[in-house]
Amino acid sequence: MLLSCSLNSPGMIHAGPCSDRMRGRRYCGASGSGEGGQMPDIAPLRGRRDELAQLRSLVDRARDGRSGTLLVSGEAGVGKTALLDHLTAQAAPHVRIEHIVASQSELELAYGGLQQLCGNMVQSADRLPAPQQEAIEVAFGLCSAPAPSPFLVGLALLGILTEAAEERGLLCVVDDAQWLDQASARALAFAARRLQAEGIALVLAMREADEVFAGLTHMRVEGLGHEDACELLRLAVPGGLDRKVRDQLIAESRGNPLALRELPRTLNPAQIAGGFSPTGSLPLESRIEQSLVAQLAPLPAPVRLLLLLAAAEPTGDPGLLWRASAVLGLGPEVFDAAKDAEAFAVGTRVGFRHPLVRSAVYRAASPADRRRVHAALADVTSVEHDPDRRAWHRAGATPAPDENVAADLERSAVRARTRGGAAAASAFLERAAELTPSPIHRGRRLIAAAEAKHDVGAPAEALRLLESARALPLTALQEALSGRLRARAGYALRRDRGGVQSLLDAARGLEGLDPVLTRDTYIEALAAATYGGRLGDAEQVTAVAKAILAATPAAEDSEQARDLILRGQALLATEGQEAALPTLRRAQRAFLEQAPDFLELHWMWFASRAAQDLWDPAGLRTLAQRQVELARAEGVVTVLPIALSLLTLVQLTDGDLDGAEASCDEIDAIKEVTGNPLPRYGRLLLASYRGQADQAVRWAERIRADGRARGEGYALSAANFSEAVLCNGLGRFADAVACARRELPYTHELNLAMRTLLELVEAATHTGEQALAEQAFNQLADVTRPVGTNYALALLRMAEAQLRSGDEAEELFLDSIKRLEQERIPIWVGRCRLLYGEALNRLGRPTDAREQLRTAHEVLSACGLNGFAQRAADELRSCGETLRVHGRASAAQLTDQELNVARLAREGLTNREIGARLFISAHTVEYHLRKVFVKLGVKRRTELQPALAGLTSTASSP
Repeated sequence: MLLSCSLNSPGMIHAGPCSDRMRGRRYCGASGSGEGGQMPDIAPLRGRRDELAQLRSLVDRARDGRSGTLLVSGEAGVGKTALLDHLTAQAAPHVRIEHIVASQSELELAYGGLQQLCGNMVQSADRLPAPQQEAIEVAFGLCSAPAPSPFLVGLALLGILTEAAEERGLLCVVDDAQWLDQASARALAFAARRLQAEGIALVLAMREADEVFAGLTHMRVEGLGHEDACELLRLAVPGGLDRKVRDQLIAESRGNPLALRELPRTLNPAQIAGGFSPTGSLPLESRIEQSLVAQLAPLPAPVRLLLLLAAAEPTGDPGLLWRASAVLGLGPEVFDAAKDAEAFAVGTRVGFRHPLVRSAVYRAASPADRRRVHAALADVTSVEHDPDRRAWHRAGATPAPDENVAADLERSAVRARTRGGAAAASAFLERAAELTPSPIHRGRRLIAAAEAKHDVGAPAEALRLLESARALPLTALQEALSGRLRARAGYALRRDRGGVQSLLDAARGLEGLDPVLTRDTYIEALAAATYGGRLGDAEQVTAVAKAILAATPAAEDSEQARDLILRGQALLATEGQEAALPTLRRAQRAFLEQAPDFLELHWMWFASRAAQDLWDPAGLRTLAQRQVELARAEGVVTVLPIALSLLTLVQLTDGDLDGAEASCDEIDAIKEVTGNPLPRYGRLLLASYRGQADQAVRWAERIRADGRARGEGYALSAANFSEAVLCNGLGRFADAVACARRELPYTHELNLAMRTLLELVEAATHTGEQALAEQAFNQLADVTRPVGTNYALALLRMAEAQLRSGDEAEELFLDSIKRLEQERIPIWVGRCRLLYGEALNRLGRPTDAREQLRTAHEVLSACGLNGFAQRAADELRSCGETLRVHGRASAAQLTDQELNVARLAREGLTNREIGARLFISAHTVEYHLRKVFVKLGVKRRTELQPALAGLTSTASSP
């Protein structure tokens, strides 16, 4: 691609000193260096010393094995392309270079920009893990499989770039990145944020910094200063300019180099001499394009048509251009005329001097000429190898509705969906709707386009398309689908109470038309209603649940997991725990016994919630692990944080606090990449169990505020429960009472609210508030006795033992310990023995008390429940035995990322597996591990277990 834009370019379209550059060209010049081993100096661009220094620094770091990204922004013509050309010319002898220019006409082709960038590197995909390899191959249309996760594609891109940088470093340059298709932009942003120690320099140039790339290092390119602008004008107008005209040009162009070169070409001699009048009413970009178009006007019509053909064909394929030109009757003499006029250059790629030339040529053309060139390109584009670009050209050539063209676009939308390009699918479908003669088919395609818009997080655009479909004759099913999508998009935009009612109405509208979507919409309505809990509308929850029960009577006889969980949750909301238990148990068995599928992934959180409400730790353990495994295998990163949160609860219950922290690390990595809004409940629970008071209180305050802002009552339960655990562990029983009693009115919500009752019984008995302890116990009995599981009965007996005395209390404690040991739940074994030992000590039986307290201390210390372990040590001291709790050392000498990597390495994961978990490259994992080994004074992975055993993270504080 000819991209030279030097200051002294004589012609409009120029083949200058960079004429051998092309898209995807790999630069493999001999290794060498300038003074001090740095990149050698090349004649600098005027007025760009600081910008060039920043770019050079990026490449120098890549040569040293470090990575970095730079987002270069600035208005059209300000000199971004010249900077990139200068950078690649300097870097060519030292690093491998991949350089592309994105094109506006490629905007709708999913992963088109990424495929262009990876063209010379994609062979290294063979060395990627299988899920990543499949994701990138599906994205590029090389194989057929379900649509890949965009994050798997991003991780695959990171792997490909890392492999390409293996030998000598890599410089990736993307010019005009504002025209990247959305899927490519997101994949590049994903990879850019994970670059650390691979030897990769990534430079993205665009007019305005896009939100997709928010957070990346940003360099804004401004216009030239007055002195440099004067010199550029002197070179552009050798005969000289009147000083006032010169100063006015500089002021109006704001120092824009392309404007300073091109605008004087539009001036006649009188204007140059001093009669120049301002035309500032037009945007600068439009004025530059007008200047470029004015220079095209004298060219013969066939030459202008050839330029338009090149502008409409963004891949720069010379063969395609030759074939299309033959269709238009443009022979070799037209190419020669374009070359003689310096208006055209054909080499390995077809190219223009500046991206604005392409847009100027295309915009200036008449609609009829644009249709002619698109028709020619459609004729010569392979239907077998590039059907989507052919469909897009056919659409560009079609002036009136045409069902054949519309159907072709719809097929392209299906292929885009398969590759994970929902944004591209919506564009194909919207264009297909415009070209659809039949109003009924047009409505169907508009609804499908709106759904694709909603799937890519553009609910406002989805509503716009649905509004266009309102006036069309829709079938009953189309009306219902439109209503469902309107409800979902509206709820996504507003998250208000009206959204619940809209979802409920949409579910009712689908009844008898689509049973699967009916069920899915009902569960969405129920989820939206229940998220609020005490901060929501209880009447809405009941209304949705009753509607579900009325609409799904056959679900009682169904064996499908989704049918059962839907009805079970509805029964729970309307008739209470006891009435819902049989259905919830059947639902849980179905989820555990039936082979899981992708659809069930989005329902498993309800099944996992049911497992918690059924006091079934084994079921919750299986469901959480299955959901995590399925989400990882399918690459569904939107669901994975929820699944990992459930797994964190399991790990905490199992006493695996280090495993729970590793899960929290993975959630944080996903949140960093995706912006997932899931509150960090796991961090709060961990800090509370570990007795880290300052961290726990800060997390609780943040989560309470967030919950109130979003109307999510569960957040308040999480904060109250966690603070009650913290305070009980630290022996601050009055504070524990204050926190836990807040949940008394809400134990019907089950989950953490009912678990807080255990903390309240313990705290109230220690403060002597017997009546309050009895009240909490009775409410706990109401939600555990109907369930009747071994775990539920064990905890109920532990609570009751604290309220009784003598032999009765001892019998209850021993029975509870026996049941908890059978369930293999060490944190409660330790806590129950602690309570039993305290009771024995109060009865004047220090010898028996010491036996229980030693075991409690051992178990609690091993789990990392430092506050409770200290309580056991203090009670032992009162029994006449001194036992010092060994506090865990601080991990402050390790960064968050180093600690995350070290934990996973300790578990035996390979560098690639750790990279996949934390969304970083294997090289970055190795880089962090080297630093971990030095800081901890270890030499091999097997030494990490004892080295990390005494460490807790302090870096993850809110």
